[in-house]
Amino acid sequence: MALTFTLDPKLDPDLRTDIVRLWADVTNAGGAVGFVAPVTEDEVWDTADRQFAGVGPDGPDRLLAAHDGDTGRLVGVLFFESMQFEPMEHWRMLKRVMVHPDCQGRGHGARLLAEAERVAREWGLEALRLTARGGLGLEQFYARSGYREVGRVPAAIRVAPGDDRDDITMWLDLR
Repeated sequence: MALTFTLDPKLDPDLRTDIVRLWADVTNAGGAVGFVAPVTEDEVWDTADRQFAGVGPDGPDRLLAAHDGDTGRLVGVLFFESMQFEPMEHWRMLKRVMVHPDCQGRGHGARLLAEAERVAREWGLEALRLTARGGLGLEQFYARSGYREVGRVPAAIRVAPGDDRDDITMWLDLR
């Protein structure tokens, strides 16, 4: 499946619904995108609306969407989030890096990260940062795309009583 990428697609009601559905599907398949499974789409909406509020002509954040080139189905997204602090404007935080579970294992996540890197370089950014939940092997996935671990907060993410995970900070230097 070929992917088509769109930077800053119009966040109309259909796209918002597709992103929330993707978010719930990723979470329920074990993805670490701000929730712990099981989660319903209704439970995702409040967080999604806050994320969407930063995107658009008046917001400091940007959205990168990945669609199946044949069907047009949304298969992945990520948000470029500004820290809204002038001394940090030379880099962006990647948030909600998601690929639909049906499409994982095909290199789509790596292509989504590569497109984010391409866009960031085009903007003249010097780095990208993201965080990952420990215990899932995500740091190895991100390392294959050039990110390196630069910080780890032990047991910072509680996914269940007695199941605390590290909060891992990854950095991609673009200089």
